[in-house]
Amino acid sequence: MDGNGDTRKKEGFSTIILAAGKGKRMKSDLAKVLHPLCGLPMLTYPIAAARTEGSERIVVVIGHQAGRIREEFRDQGLIFAEQREQLGTGHAVLQAAEAFQDHDGTIVILCGDVPLIRPETVRSLYDRHRMEGATVTVLTTIPEDPTGYGRVVKADGGRVVRIVEEKDASPEEKMIREINTGIYCVESRFLFKAVAGLGNRNAQGEYYLTYIVEIACNNGLRASSSTASDPVEVMGINTPEDLERAGRRMAARNPW
Repeated sequence: MDGNGDTRKKEGFSTIILAAGKGKRMKSDLAKVLHPLCGLPMLTYPIAAARTEGSERIVVVIGHQAGRIREEFRDQGLIFAEQREQLGTGHAVLQAAEAFQDHDGTIVILCGDVPLIRPETVRSLYDRHRMEGATVTVLTTIPEDPTGYGRVVKADGGRVVRIVEEKDASPEEKMIREINTGIYCVESRFLFKAVAGLGNRNAQGEYYLTYIVEIACNNGLRASSSTASDPVEVMGINTPEDLERAGRRMAARNPW
């Protein structure tokens, strides 16, 4: 029993937080995840969400201003992995493989530039993943305007079959409103095998993490989804305007 009388034992998972990007559209030399949100670097919030839900291990993949991020978050029990070349999200996750060599379990993948993510949304994603017996579960949402986002393609039964980036999407796929948030729950043994074998034959020439959904399906493994009802909660911060909007939302929230 813990200090507040809760006898429930939270199921364990580990976390990878992707935080390597520079954030050119922020119009600042500061690494995107170090931009302050309500007085704290925005990376603080996804770390807190994972930790609140009992993440056993948190690996932060850093790149731009890596030394500065290490210093800012020193003595917090984090493991840092460095992505020296920006070759996409799949490549970023691969940099964390060494930190999970001894690990066989479930990994939640969060984004360092999605600071409004709530702990309970992380837990709901993980619970859905376990309930479905899935190998990969993607967190989705349905915004008013899905333009610019990867679309979630599903089979008739509701299973996710692939995620297609807008640049690679057909006109029919662009009509889909349900989008990928970039947040996932994945079984570790599958994850690192999958990202090690990714290709980059797409419009951006990058190694997309989204391809792991298709890889799972092609191998007869279950890919599922969990939907965040509030698109703002899972929005990425890409511009100063986004940051200002997130600040207003964060300031209006009750404390966790």
